[in-house]
Amino acid sequence: MKAKIFKGAATALVTPMKPDGSISYETLSGLIDYQLKHHADAVVIGGTTGESASLSERELLELTAFTVKAVRGHIPVIANMGSNNTAHSVELAGKMEKLGADALLSVTPYYNKASQQGLYEHFKAGATATGLPIILYNVPSRTGVNIAVDTYKRLSEIDNIAAVKEASGNFNQMAQIAAECGDALDIYSGNDDQIVPALALGAAGVISVLSNLIPGQVHQICASYFEGNVGKSRYFQLYYLELAEALFSDINPIPVKQALNFMGLDVGGCRLPLCDMAPAEAARLLKCIQKYGLCRFPERPKEKRFHANRRLSLISDVF
Repeated sequence: MKAKIFKGAATALVTPMKPDGSISYETLSGLIDYQLKHHADAVVIGGTTGESASLSERELLELTAFTVKAVRGHIPVIANMGSNNTAHSVELAGKMEKLGADALLSVTPYYNKASQQGLYEHFKAGATATGLPIILYNVPSRTGVNIAVDTYKRLSEIDNIAAVKEASGNFNQMAQIAAECGDALDIYSGNDDQIVPALALGAAGVISVLSNLIPGQVHQICASYFEGNVGKSRYFQLYYLELAEALFSDINPIPVKQALNFMGLDVGGCRLPLCDMAPAEAARLLKCIQKYGLCRFPERPKEKRFHANRRLSLISDVF
């Protein structure tokens, strides 16, 4: 049995932007404090919800360095090593390890549409570049490729490939992964509307967009299930179903950033090619936020913990 990276709910953090499009580390500090206070079990930085496709490598490394420092070892920090360029993914793995990440997230190569053997070789190359545990990320709707169960089985035999964020929405596949890989590969739901069904198939938790807004409640969905209170877990899953679906009424992370803005924290918009929600869609999202009583973000961001020059110095040795 491999050691679990986390059990419960990890938040796939947004990347807050200033009006000029640069990253707002002051706001990110407040978001991290909010996650820690409200029992997030881990955080993922610079992933899809963090607009990885629109970040430079330097920004991705700065985000990771800042988050590791801000989290202060309280919960695992999962950094992004995903790329459709295997050599770049290998480089990122080593750099993220040097910055102090606890684990890595590696998405299937997008656009290339690799064969199953190509996927195996890609993930194997990344795993050999680091001693950190790796979470595979399977999201066919965004990458155009699906990891087959047989490929999962082969990958699970690699020591530091520890888990998968399964966002295919295919419960048959999830069940087959659990049956074939067992304790050699933890499963995390990649869909907030499917947490409890995934837990019923043996998942160790969720990597969540919804928990940007309500980390305590998403944590409770998982914790209640693990405590044996399936009814309570199911109740919260169904109660927050409308909110979870609203956060995917447009391309992620457009709605979740808009929702956080409605809640009173200016996380800014998304970088192009992602753009603002249409006014009618934004109005519907606002009504949903109001329905759940989330009209004000509970805390304002605190003063940043270390100077930008310090942040840059942390990454200087990994270029």
